[in-house]
Amino acid sequence: MTEKCVFCEIANGRIPSIRVYEDPDFIAFMDINPISEGHLLLVTREHYPSTLDVPDKLLDKALTLAKRLAKAMLLGVGAEDFNLIVNNGPMAGQLVPHWHMHVIPRRSKGEIPIKTGDPADLTKLPFVAERIRQNLQ
Repeated sequence: MTEKCVFCEIANGRIPSIRVYEDPDFIAFMDINPISEGHLLLVTREHYPSTLDVPDKLLDKALTLAKRLAKAMLLGVGAEDFNLIVNNGPMAGQLVPHWHMHVIPRRSKGEIPIKTGDPADLTKLPFVAERIRQNLQ
């Protein structure tokens, strides 16, 4: 656990939360600034700043758990669709530097503004893909 990390404090029980689920690796609780009713946060108990720091075994478990939470959330709040969102780093909108996944019910397209990108330059796209492939490990 890291001092001054709000999610570490929540995981340790030093800051109250409305928990929906907990096990030795994760806690899930209601977001206090929800995008829509039923918005949950799935958080690692151990402090990992981003997805790149989380062990693969935990990431596997996180996605399985997010699926389970989403099913319960959809039934619990009467929504049909949902988003799973993980922001990694300040440029990506991560406000708390502790790995967490948003599980957000969706009732209408306008609840979360999602902008699609502009059409890609198809003359450059193969070169960008090649630079990415060269860095796969």
